[in-house]
Amino acid sequence: QVQLAESGGGSVQAGESLRLSCVNSGHTFAHYAMGWYRQAPGKERELVAVIAWAGGTTYYGTEVEGRFTISKDNSKIAVNLQMNSLKPEDTATYYCAYGELGSPGWKYGQGIQVTVSS
Repeated sequence: QVQLAESGGGSVQAGESLRLSCVNSGHTFAHYAMGWYRQAPGKERELVAVIAWAGGTTYYGTEVEGRFTISKDNSKIAVNLQMNSLKPEDTATYYCAYGELGSPGWKYGQGIQVTVSS
């Protein structure tokens, strides 16, 4: 059973950095992926970044590409999201996600708040 535990959120000033982590205490399959989505108040959930478990191919949302970096830790079935040059528009609840690329039915963690003030 997949259980996703997020950590590392908080409040920062614009231009600062944060690092999010997510540990999957269940299992993963080689053809699956883990990553992050986010949802701001009044907006739909959007892709932040995902990484394919086999091979490590990464995919980023256009709003974060070049500022955020996703990485994986095979020993712990965990992913990290390094967020640099944060902007107020990055303020959202960030959800760790696990699923199969190109397929519905992704699982999400409880969510963690990131707040960026100007």
